[in-house]
Amino acid sequence: MGPRTKINLGLLAAFVLGTGLVGAFARTTLRENARAELIREAQLITGQAIAIRGYTVTEIQPLLAEQSRTRFLPHTIPAFAASSAEREFTRAFPNYVYKEAALNPTNPGHKATADEAGIINDFRGNATLTTIIRTIDTSQGPLLSVSKPLKIGNKACLICHSTPDVAPASMVDLYGPANGYGWNVDETIGAQIVTVPLRLAEERSDAAFIQFMKGATPIYAGVLFLIGLLLHFAVGKAAKPAT
Repeated sequence: MGPRTKINLGLLAAFVLGTGLVGAFARTTLRENARAELIREAQLITGQAIAIRGYTVTEIQPLLAEQSRTRFLPHTIPAFAASSAEREFTRAFPNYVYKEAALNPTNPGHKATADEAGIINDFRGNATLTTIIRTIDTSQGPLLSVSKPLKIGNKACLICHSTPDVAPASMVDLYGPANGYGWNVDETIGAQIVTVPLRLAEERSDAAFIQFMKGATPIYAGVLFLIGLLLHFAVGKAAKPAT
């Protein structure tokens, strides 16, 4: 086997090995970046819900205070407002689902599932936790879950959630006297949970990986080709007999 053949085989091996290593590193990095991007998007949705809650308390509740004295208006409840707004968001972006899950909610629609109850209990067991990120396996595929705790930070909330006899009669008539009572200030009663299919991260990272490899492979091949040419000239010059 001549020196030029050895050089060609060495360069081919370097191309295959180098492309494989670069591809593996790029694929892992892009997958991690895509997952981190989904987490940031989920946190933005939670932040949007928090803003809606705050707007409801400062703007909607005072505006409808007079009507609320005679008739219970769910629209003045922060959880109702945020959940309603986010449902509209989900209609436009079906992959992103927001839920305010609670262990003992007034509205049955906010009742936590077994997985959601586990998240809430983790928050209740560790007051320093501010975010829980998990992967949930479902029949439709794995979901990325990003959660933040819901705490009772305002004593005014206890008007509706301490005991049925203190709560507005119109609210008790609407939801009944069995659920959503016995809450306490500073108690974690639920969680804001955003779920996103993990396949979105895979699809984004795969598309980025293909584009990266389309650009990187020709560049890497071109560099090795130039190195090969230089080595061939060097070998050819060295093989010429001295005169």
